[in-house]
Amino acid sequence: MDNLRLADGEYRFACIVWENEPLSSGRLVELSLQKLGWKKSTTYTVLKKLVNRGILRNDNTIVTAAVPKDAVLREESRAVVNRSFEGSLPSFLAHFMGGRTISEAEADELKALIDRYREGDAR
Repeated sequence: MDNLRLADGEYRFACIVWENEPLSSGRLVELSLQKLGWKKSTTYTVLKKLVNRGILRNDNTIVTAAVPKDAVLREESRAVVNRSFEGSLPSFLAHFMGGRTISEAEADELKALIDRYREGDAR
């Protein structure tokens, strides 16, 4: 779903909403100025764009997320794996690890995660 792919600025803006929702559009303007250095006009332009794409809601000047952060992160992760690693999770992981070592606890956690999503056993 390409509509869930956000540019960097859009993502940082959406994070402000996810971290503070529900919030008034006036408060969103204040936070955007503080955290992003954005003017009021920029904030409202990006808000309108993300509302039109169905990512955020603006009901009577109260802004909330229409799409959870996890859904956006999931889609971005899929896009990176598909675009850069031809859809190969093992290739992605090998490049991501880049020779780095992990603890026994991290290895166990990864093994449990893989087992949870093993084909035919997804929960």
